[in-house]
Amino acid sequence: MNSSAEKNIAAKTKTTGAREVDDYLSRVPEDSRAALEHLRRTIKAIVPDAVEVISYQIPTFKYQGRMLVSYAAFAEHCSFFPGAAPIEAHRNELRSYQTSKGTIRFPASKPLPAALVKKLVKTRIEETESRQKQSAKR
Repeated sequence: MNSSAEKNIAAKTKTTGAREVDDYLSRVPEDSRAALEHLRRTIKAIVPDAVEVISYQIPTFKYQGRMLVSYAAFAEHCSFFPGAAPIEAHRNELRSYQTSKGTIRFPASKPLPAALVKKLVKTRIEETESRQKQSAKR
C-alpha cells in the first residue's frame, strides 16, 4: 500500500466511529483538541442545559431538542458551525475568519474568542426560539 493511501485510511480511522464527544476529542491532534475544548467549555458556560451528542460524526450541542451548534477538527483547520443566521448577524466581527454558509473556519493556534462565541450562540438560541414560537402559532 502506498503512503498516501495509508494516510487516508489512518485519517478515516482516527475520527470515524466516535460515539461520545470525549472520544471524538481524544482522537484529534493536541493543538486542535485544545482549541475545541476551549470552544466546548465556552458553549457549556453559555448554555448549561444544552445536551452534547455526536451528530454527522462531529460534536454537536442540542438545545430544546434541536441542533444548536457543532464543531470539528480537520487537517488544516477547526470549524464552528453556528448556522447561517448568526454568521450573517455578526459578519463584521468575522471578517478575519474564513466563513461560508453556516461555517466558520479557524486555525487551532487561533481559537475563536469566547466573547464572539457567546454572541454567535446567543443569536442561534434566539433564532431557534423564534422558529419554535412561529411553529407553535401554526
